[in-house]
Amino acid sequence: MTIVSPQTTVDPGTLAGATQRTLPWSVEKVAALFERPLLDLVFDAREVHRRHFDTTEIQRSTLLSIKTGGCSEDCGYCSQSARHDTGLERERLMPLTEVLEHARAARDRGASRFCMGAAWRGPSDRDLAPVAEMIREVRKLGLETCVTLGMLKDGQAEVLKEAGLDYYNHNLDTAPEFYGEVITTHTLRDRLDTLERVRNAGIHVCCGGIVGMGEGRRERASMIAQLANLAPPPDSVPINNLVPVPGTPLENAEPVDPFEFVRTIAVARITMPTSVVRLSAGRQQMSDELQALCFMAGANSIFHGDRLLTTGNPDTERDDRLFSRLGLRAI
Repeated sequence: MTIVSPQTTVDPGTLAGATQRTLPWSVEKVAALFERPLLDLVFDAREVHRRHFDTTEIQRSTLLSIKTGGCSEDCGYCSQSARHDTGLERERLMPLTEVLEHARAARDRGASRFCMGAAWRGPSDRDLAPVAEMIREVRKLGLETCVTLGMLKDGQAEVLKEAGLDYYNHNLDTAPEFYGEVITTHTLRDRLDTLERVRNAGIHVCCGGIVGMGEGRRERASMIAQLANLAPPPDSVPINNLVPVPGTPLENAEPVDPFEFVRTIAVARITMPTSVVRLSAGRQQMSDELQALCFMAGANSIFHGDRLLTTGNPDTERDDRLFSRLGLRAI
């Protein structure tokens, strides 16, 4: 995976990385998309979507917290940080039998991918052995597998690949110039290093960000630019709408205007035409009409099930009704 260095002549808000190349998306170009009339922007995003996907299909993933709480990092949005008083109890790694019960239930409800998240800064080599076993057994159920375990060290991505892992999720979260406002215990460079290890191991990359953390439109454009300029762009791009959690530094964050969120989806679709763009956290607070507009703007994946790690998600019956009303088909 090729990444541009902040020491190049490129806008330092675009990307951080190692080698210089011509970037397809400058921050200015992405910011100009955000300034377009909303309905024109959505129309263009829909046309891009049509060229690369069946617009009636929505991919469904289920996300399970296999190790909750006690993370050493200070991510300002996260209920699982040991540095925030959110009332969340620290739990041990979930037993394999319990993980498989959840995976079977997700498969039976129509999910095609099963994502497992552990609240670690990064796994130890000892941690990887039981997670690798989970990956192998979940794949036997006919599900794609994804994990999010924090930052990986050399050789760890290869262990996950050997176990059969399909996707590794590691979000960039926000713009480079806004990163220190949200997280101080690791850097954007740390995250980019993990993405490079994942890509080099032959694992699909799932990488997106969060809106509503106090950033402005310029920072949202910068976040989208850094994602789009990864070479290649992420296979899956989760766009999260912040769910403020009491006890976190962002508990009183001002919500993003719904139409601004739609703009973010549309710009992600235009700049990353072959990526799957996922409506992720915050969907429980969205109306059916807002979700429909996001699908129109190019979102073609959701998290399926009533829980996202530690926050709520629409129940499967609501999603099924919405899909039926819109003429969408789950894959």
